Amino acid sequence: MARVAVIEDDLPTSNQLRAWIESARPGIAVDQWFSRDDAEAAIARERYDLVVLDIELGRERHAGVAIINAINKRHATPVLVVSAMPATIYRSIMKALDAWDYLQKATFEEADFIETFLEILRSVKEKPEPAAIAASDELSMDPLRQRTPTWRGHRINLPLTAQRILAALFARRGQVVSYDELFEVVKSGRNRDNIRKHVSTIRDAFREIDPDFASIENIPMRGFRWADTESR
Repeated sequence: MARVAVIEDDLPTSNQLRAWIESARPGIAVDQWFSRDDAEAAIARERYDLVVLDIELGRERHAGVAIINAINKRHATPVLVVSAMPATIYRSIMKALDAWDYLQKATFEEADFIETFLEILRSVKEKPEPAAIAASDELSMDPLRQRTPTWRGHRINLPLTAQRILAALFARRGQVVSYDELFEVVKSGRNRDNIRKHVSTIRDAFREIDPDFASIENIPMRGFRWADTESR
């Protein structure tokens, strides 16, 4: 049976997150912790499958950072950060600490949380497919390690759904991946505008590292294609 920790100092928010988790995965064990000290003590004695974590606990503005560091020293348990801190600032910070994903409070719905939560559980339990791990000289991917993907030796900060789209494109590099095929990757929001937004996020992340990045090609009316440098 999977075991999850919800570390959130606001009781109504903690209870809501617990209810969402239990509705998404009946029978799952959920522990609730409300302070840094209690959370770190629990992490020291328990082996969690996933931790849902707020950054600010009580008067400690960055208590979540200390907790993530404590987790990484022990079991490298995947962490989903749910915080009111601006995602534009804190997502990259949390990724640098090896958090798996970041949701900003008041900007997501129950379905978004459940999709991300279940996606993380699936990712840590599934074995990576060989095609997803295959690498060129420039891009390296492994969906089970949050230190990747990397582009030319630099980490790329991407949400999980964007990582799955990137993996789908890269696994079939040189071929067109249709919108219908990408709909199977995103799980929800199955429309072309949503796919295009995710692809835009991927391109922006690459261009933070490489302003000339152009390996993802738009194929009008059909989908997208990963084209390696030598094939362009």
